[in-house]
Amino acid sequence: MLFPLFLALVIFIILSFLLAKAKRNGKNILPPGPLGLPFIGNLHQFDDLTPHLYFWKLSKKYGKIFSLKFGSTPVVVISSAKLAKEVMKTQDLAFCSRPSTLCQQKYSYNAQDIATSPYNDNWKELRKICVGHLFTPKKVQSFIPIREDEVSRMIKEISQQAVTSRITNLSSILISLTTTIICRVAFGWINNLSEKINILEKNFKDLDEFYGLIEQHLSPNRPKSMEEGDIIDLLLQLKKEKSTPIDLTLDNIKAIIMNMLVGGTNTSAATIIWAMTALIANPNAMKKVQAEIRESVGKKSMVNEDDVQTLPYFKAVIKETLRLYPPAPLLVPRETMENSILEGYEIKPKTIIYVNAWAIARDPEIWENPEEFIPERFLNSDIDFKGQHFELIPFGAGRRGCPAMALGVANVELVLSNLLYAFDWELPCGMKREDIDTDVLPGLTMHKKKPLCLVPQNYL
Repeated sequence: MLFPLFLALVIFIILSFLLAKAKRNGKNILPPGPLGLPFIGNLHQFDDLTPHLYFWKLSKKYGKIFSLKFGSTPVVVISSAKLAKEVMKTQDLAFCSRPSTLCQQKYSYNAQDIATSPYNDNWKELRKICVGHLFTPKKVQSFIPIREDEVSRMIKEISQQAVTSRITNLSSILISLTTTIICRVAFGWINNLSEKINILEKNFKDLDEFYGLIEQHLSPNRPKSMEEGDIIDLLLQLKKEKSTPIDLTLDNIKAIIMNMLVGGTNTSAATIIWAMTALIANPNAMKKVQAEIRESVGKKSMVNEDDVQTLPYFKAVIKETLRLYPPAPLLVPRETMENSILEGYEIKPKTIIYVNAWAIARDPEIWENPEEFIPERFLNSDIDFKGQHFELIPFGAGRRGCPAMALGVANVELVLSNLLYAFDWELPCGMKREDIDTDVLPGLTMHKKKPLCLVPQNYL
């Protein structure tokens, strides 16, 4: 009795496999790619490489647009600036939704956020709130005192370590710093915030403890030390005044704050760590950028945000860091909403689209010596990372571009410029420049595998 059922299952699997192969060998509906298995697709083929490196390896074999399957879901991966522009600008509307995943549902209150919500009227209104209220240039500027206060604390901490030539774990300091800045921007100053930050740093466990701070904002007896004008204040005001076309819910607010915590803390810290890693490995670039900052700023306690705007080589260092080490090497996946054509291939609705920003930023057809850290390449170039030049898209582009980019960049610029201004940096005793590793932790964000530990010397 069981044998006929088993035989039928085997025949079904074989026919499915042959049908998939026939489609590949016949009319090219989807781009080329590795042949998968029924039910699981290509999931069994993932190796130990991080996803962006695995996709880059496949692109070497199948081209800058290829396809595979996650289970039964079709996936298309693109690795060229030309196709990125097609997806994120020319046909942006067709490619601007998001796939639904269990992880996304858990951490976004069932897609109530800005980053992972599908494209619909609710998302469009949330986007308007972010762009028109939360992350306007004026609002980003209003957080300057928070950034400067926390950077001043960082300088003091490192300066004390420099007195004794103590090895400084920059990775730990920077993760804590950027987390604190984002939390103060989002929640305001809370006396027990440091305890909550420790919770956040432990793999974002027990995040509902953070959301208890929303209740504190609603309380008439809120702590006097809590800063007014933070992101939660603004969102609660919009909710109270009903000044948006949608009914802004507490789940919307929680999900937006989650986007800030996950996106803001991870990406800013990672970018600064990679910049310092690249500079310590390239002493000429380190000397050049420090000389520019110190000559422009002169003798004072710290670099401010107006100073940063007068530093072209420093700005080039940040661009080159974002090119070599984009915080999200694979942009957040998109999902097609209608039939589309890419490079002559038919892309069906509900296809997941990955843009390999890391591969594009190291494409030898675009960049000369793409593996080398050369900030000078940007000094006479119009290429920027704000979503208009698809050779460099660390923050995405189009409708789905990161709405908080200005806030993240402001954090990176102020922190990095002060690290370079206030201190000279050396490798720990016995360590050579060739020992500096650039291994990456597996994951969606490009984190350095080993902590960056350097020896600071006070400049002032």
